[in-house]
Amino acid sequence: MNTKNKYERPVINKFYSGMMNKFGSQTIASPLKEIEGKRLNDLTDKFGSPLFVLSEKKIRQNQKSAIRIFKTRYPKVQFAWSYKTNYLNAVCKIFHQEGSWAEVVSEFEYEKAKLLGVRGENIIYNGPEKSRESLITAIKDRAKIHIDHFDELYDLIELTDELKLKARVAIRVNMDVGIFPKWDRFGFNFENGEAHQAIRRITAQKNLELIGLHTHIGTYITYAESYKVAASKLMNLANWIYDEYKITIDYIDMGGGFASLNTLKGQYLPAEQTVPSLDQYADAIANGLLEVRYKGEELPTLYLETGRALIDDAAYLISTVIANKRLSDGTRALIIDAGINFLFTSFWYKHKISQATEADAHTENTAIYGPLCMNIDCINEGMNFPAMKKGEKIVMEYVGAYNMTQWLQFIKMRPNIIMIMNDGSIELVRKAETLNYLLEQELLPLKLT
Repeated sequence: MNTKNKYERPVINKFYSGMMNKFGSQTIASPLKEIEGKRLNDLTDKFGSPLFVLSEKKIRQNQKSAIRIFKTRYPKVQFAWSYKTNYLNAVCKIFHQEGSWAEVVSEFEYEKAKLLGVRGENIIYNGPEKSRESLITAIKDRAKIHIDHFDELYDLIELTDELKLKARVAIRVNMDVGIFPKWDRFGFNFENGEAHQAIRRITAQKNLELIGLHTHIGTYITYAESYKVAASKLMNLANWIYDEYKITIDYIDMGGGFASLNTLKGQYLPAEQTVPSLDQYADAIANGLLEVRYKGEELPTLYLETGRALIDDAAYLISTVIANKRLSDGTRALIIDAGINFLFTSFWYKHKISQATEADAHTENTAIYGPLCMNIDCINEGMNFPAMKKGEKIVMEYVGAYNMTQWLQFIKMRPNIIMIMNDGSIELVRKAETLNYLLEQELLPLKLT
């Protein structure tokens, strides 16, 4: 039986075949057919599309490598996994098994860390919103409470007096490290003396024990020397504390903010050519920390709350093409079954996107949209991509950070997440949501029945 081909109006477009031009060669991405030996089509046949895929092996490799890099430059190092980056139980558990503590910025993250077996003394409690109830728990657990503002300090003074217990505290310090924008909405400022004033008030309290200093200078920091400036200023503050109060602090927490190999939108060169290596970050921090005047055995421990740089490249998002379109200006557009509700980081990253099957060598400028009824549901506004048919798969890489915590239940239910384990087996680590999952929190008033 003969079938008619679908009509598509003719459009003149520039195609790229990989030939050399005055700018060099045109890059054509190779298809990504497998993840750790597992065929993408087999994975989606079993677990559906869209589908997040995590790699246990890569997570463990990343953490081990980071520990080695920093410990070869500074003798005392402790990582604390950033729960807000990815708080899936399976992910957090792997980091804890690799020796990482928990860094949390909310009450529910704190509770999650305890349910996963993290002792209170190995929890760093950050963030500007800490309820009095959660502060009481943290005080009793002997967690490390990082004070963000004076109102929180006043709450701690009142609570420790009422409980007749000591709280182990640090302060978050913001400072000018030569990058824009300054992250000065968090913590106490170094330059205007606010941090010094907070320390004076803490040391005047019998039930507050100052044990550390913390900073987090920003996110996706691509200038490693900014960390040297930050570490140097914290050590300046630590030296002042020792001179003024004869207090030797236990640790310096440099936070996170290390960039992954995702390329930012508006960035001309790819991330591989612009992002510092972990070695460069480690060199910068160690050089700043070694300005301390403590004796060798009294050196403060370096805490690191690295998130994105340890998890981004350990996750993939497989999606299915559901339609081909031509926009009014002639641009080809692909509609896929995963949108910004699952890939929130596409607002600021140009994610690496590959086809999962062999395709024609010719590419065309293509916009990639999700399935949501919103014009902003755009994964990529335009990239050279081969023609794809309905039902074929594409895969987005470097999606492990923030997408599984900032994702939205909007129009579509959130999908399955699987993990490829070290032994090659595949485990479901978060089930796809169902209508019952959504409705179980709703209450229908009797008056409306």
